Amino acid sequence: MTALVSVGSFLPAKQVPIEERAARLGLTPMQAKVFRRYHKQSEVRVDPEGGLADLLRGALADLDGLRGNEQRVRYVLHARSFPVVTPYPLDPLRDLCLEYGLGHALRFAVGQHACASGLLSIDAAGRLLAADGDPEALALVLAGEKTFTAETRLSAETAFFGEGAGACLVRTGGDRDKVLAYAVDLRGELGTEVAQLGPDYQSEYTGSLAETIRAAVRRAGLRMDQIGLILPHSVNTIAWQRVCRRLDFPLDRVVLDNVAGSGHVFCADHFINYRTALTRGLLRPGERYVMAAAGASAGGAFAAMVFEH
Repeated sequence: MTALVSVGSFLPAKQVPIEERAARLGLTPMQAKVFRRYHKQSEVRVDPEGGLADLLRGALADLDGLRGNEQRVRYVLHARSFPVVTPYPLDPLRDLCLEYGLGHALRFAVGQHACASGLLSIDAAGRLLAADGDPEALALVLAGEKTFTAETRLSAETAFFGEGAGACLVRTGGDRDKVLAYAVDLRGELGTEVAQLGPDYQSEYTGSLAETIRAAVRRAGLRMDQIGLILPHSVNTIAWQRVCRRLDFPLDRVVLDNVAGSGHVFCADHFINYRTALTRGLLRPGERYVMAAAGASAGGAFAAMVFEH
């Protein structure tokens, strides 16, 4: 059984009002007002002086359990929403692995599910470790991207992207944060352009994400009323209101604390929201919770993973 050993996150200190970001992207004041009042987004986090390596380094600094266990790490996976995240020939993942004593590990990127690739990475890490057969082996999953192009700063009519990072150590077995089930629904017919989410994707979004969450909960042998918490991708509040109505699940049990002040931090949302839930004391021993996300790449990817804390 796949389990999380520890989880770390990082958010830059600087917050930029969405009105400033909207003006640079050519949005009208009324469009910015819709994001603030309707989607409940106020600011996004940015690190204007730092690069991608600095974001990921911040998450690693918050990750308990890595120091002293570097040689146990077999795989390093970078979960990301976009195929290209740095200009060629920069390779911050390689540089970080060398810096942290992980040069021996096999490293690669996972991005096939866009913003749901963080969950795909956890699943892939668990499968790789299970195939290795070494119960002491670990995998490191990293998430985080820079908002260095217009496409990485705004998902039209949906969310402003912010900068930040997350990290987790994965193993087979373990006593906490065990993966009970994983479900994913790939909808290739819903479009191909990330920057221009089509009407089909928008109309199918709520139902597809809700049903994928239900499917994961059923695979775990549970009911929705046995789920204590949802750790979401932080797109916007209204989207989760609609999903919760479809699921008949209380909105106050979805960790939306970071939507207003941080924006949608790509694949790192789950790790950031995990740390928020832990700080607030929302994750108690034995608590069953769900990480859920939707990604728009070659169509739509809707994913949910059920854990037991």
